[in-house]
Amino acid sequence: MWPQLAPCDSRMISLTSKWKGMARPSLLTSVDSTLPGISRQVLSVSMEPKYQCQQCKGVLRKPFQAQCGHRFCVFCFKQLTSSGPIPCEACRAEGIFEAETSMLNLTEAFPDNAARREIDSLPAKCPNEGCSWTGVVKDYEVQHEGQCEFERVKCEACQMFILLGEKDRHNERECEARTLNCKYCKFSFSFKDIKAHDEICLKFPMQCKDCGKKKIPREKFLEHSKSCAKSKSACQFSEIGCRVVVDNGKQHEHEQTSIIEHLRLLLGVMLSVRFRSDAPGEWQEDSGLGLYRGPEDAAPPGANAAAHNAAGGPSVQQKMTALENIVCVLNREVERNAIRLEALTRQHQLDQEKIENLSNKVRQLERTLNMRDLQLAESEQTLRELQFCTYDGVFVWKISEFSRRRQEALSGRSPAMFSPAFYSSKYGYKMCLRLYLNGDGTGRGTHLSLFFVVMRGKYDALLKWPFSQKVTLMLLDQNNREHIIDAFRPDISSTSFQRPISEMNIASGCPLFCPLAKLAGKSSYLRDDTIFIKAIVDLTGL
Repeated sequence: MWPQLAPCDSRMISLTSKWKGMARPSLLTSVDSTLPGISRQVLSVSMEPKYQCQQCKGVLRKPFQAQCGHRFCVFCFKQLTSSGPIPCEACRAEGIFEAETSMLNLTEAFPDNAARREIDSLPAKCPNEGCSWTGVVKDYEVQHEGQCEFERVKCEACQMFILLGEKDRHNERECEARTLNCKYCKFSFSFKDIKAHDEICLKFPMQCKDCGKKKIPREKFLEHSKSCAKSKSACQFSEIGCRVVVDNGKQHEHEQTSIIEHLRLLLGVMLSVRFRSDAPGEWQEDSGLGLYRGPEDAAPPGANAAAHNAAGGPSVQQKMTALENIVCVLNREVERNAIRLEALTRQHQLDQEKIENLSNKVRQLERTLNMRDLQLAESEQTLRELQFCTYDGVFVWKISEFSRRRQEALSGRSPAMFSPAFYSSKYGYKMCLRLYLNGDGTGRGTHLSLFFVVMRGKYDALLKWPFSQKVTLMLLDQNNREHIIDAFRPDISSTSFQRPISEMNIASGCPLFCPLAKLAGKSSYLRDDTIFIKAIVDLTGL
């Protein structure tokens, strides 16, 4: 018979069971991780077996202890038990397997905080070749892992391994598999196909060899060639002997200035018309109408002359006189046209002078307008900086229209955004924040990535370098309960915290600042499509 428990003991057991049922899920959530164990190469000392994950064989990351006593990374343990409880292979390997205690069960394991504290304090170094970072394991996880510029990562497009610090340059300039938009027709092509596309692109700019005009789209080049004023073609009077070849744009000018010459050629052709003999096979002139007919239409021998004289038809001399009269009339018309052309030429010159004067005035006004636009843009920029600027090292950044900005980040149109500048004091450090709404680096697609940027200021020559003040970054809970907080002290050997030589230094901060899942649904961090980010710079020692 079981011993009867006192009422107080029964209540204690009931409360303990209830506490276990409520506490374990929250503990697991608090040490959640998406990474397996830390590489052994990170440790500056030899690794003791008690710090080794029984699954991945690396240094324990957020260790969990099973009921059998073996330790696992929380990531590895969750993978092992994702389909339910399984036997512990480490117990089998050591020959200590017990059916009751050697089962890996997510509900029976617990975070080993003692082991975690020991591991966090172990000396560590960066395993990447060329990097001189040293510290402890905790600092490596929080500040250096996944951010080392010397870490070799695989390019998602071309599958090449590149340095993390050169990733942006590789993606923009070197990757053979990167996608580019044709700057003429705006269609997307692979980098290796873009040159071949230029040979057939309908919008590709071409240059006319005759007139020198540039930027003619290929689809309109043939049309331009036909109408190009500099393209040469033969005079339309070439059929009667004009041998001049002129530009298309000067055809009319040539016809106007060469009227007399063209009339002479025409007269020569007309004078060359002679009566042919009446012999069969020769062409003859119809004396009545001035037409020509073939030998099959000819009259019988002797009949033509008789008919001609009987009808009183015009003689050759009469025809010549009529042609000379026509030429005189044409000459007078040419003279009148010449006088009219001279007057039009003078008027054209006056108009050109007026146009040139007006063009000079327009260019001067455009230059003035451009200078005013530049001054206005500078004034607006200064006004925006003064509107949001703070001088005490504390800055609150309000980001509205979060959904739209997030979609722009997802599509790649605007992956990052910068905050207005803020200062540690009126004559102090100039700083800003850089936010990736779809994450960057290890946080791409899963986290908000938030970085701190040191900017070039007017009073940098009076400040202490490198920048070494502690920086705290916060995503504010709009219920004012549980803010998401991350803090770091600058690595003074990093170029991110040296005195800026360009407009701003390389950003440094937290690629895994906040899981995107925390902003889904009815999140207290996202209200009215707006989030608030706060930065605090410790001014101690300034």
